Amino acid sequence: MENISGLLTSNVTRVIIRVEFRGVLVMQKKLTVTIDEEVYDGLRAVIGPRKISRFIEDLVRPHVVKKDLYTAYKEMAADRIRESEALEWTEGTIGDLGDEER
Repeated sequence: MENISGLLTSNVTRVIIRVEFRGVLVMQKKLTVTIDEEVYDGLRAVIGPRKISRFIEDLVRPHVVKKDLYTAYKEMAADRIRESEALEWTEGTIGDLGDEER
């Protein structure tokens, strides 16, 4: 914040938070966030203008939006390549148990 003639001023940055459901844009909410000017300049320089909102959303999402565990498992099971690789890996480790000393 700067003090100009006894008035406090600050740099205010607007961040748009997007809410998505299965890749379809459902709604957006505007959020005003106050950050240090040096941080804002760094975001613009490193992330790029017009990309800051998405960057912040991607950082924050895992901490505030919990995915339904059943839905997540269902989506993973639908990935046939992933399931094939997982089955191959688990089948390959079965033989390891028989070789262990008891």
